[in-house]
Amino acid sequence: MGLSQEALGEALGLTFQQIQKYERGANRIGASRLFDLSRALEVPVEYFYDEMSPDVMAASPRHMVRATQEPVPQQIDPMSKRETLDLVRTYYKIGDPNVRKRVYELARALALHTGGRREGG
Repeated sequence: MGLSQEALGEALGLTFQQIQKYERGANRIGASRLFDLSRALEVPVEYFYDEMSPDVMAASPRHMVRATQEPVPQQIDPMSKRETLDLVRTYYKIGDPNVRKRVYELARALALHTGGRREGG
C-alpha cells in the first residue's frame, strides 16, 4: 500500500515493532484493530479476506453452522476486492492522459469481446 511499518504504526498509535508482530502472525488481529487497519490503509475490511483459502473459509464457525443448510450464493462487490484497488491505483499511475484513455478503451473492448456488459456511454 506504500506505507512503511513505521508510518502505519503512527496511523494506528502503535510502534513499528507491534506492526511487525501483526505482519509475522506473532500477534492476532482483533476485529477492532482490523477495522482500524482498513481505515488507515483506505481499503474495505473485505480487502483482507480476498485471498482466503477455501480450507480456512470452511473452518469458519459461520460456515460450519451453515454446512447442514442449503448454501446461499453470495455476490461479491468487485469494488471491495484487492484486485480492483490494485488495478485502479496502477491505472492512475499512468502519467500520460492519452495513454490512460487508451488503456481504458482497451479494457472496455476486451470486456465487450469476452462477454462483459457495457455500462455507461
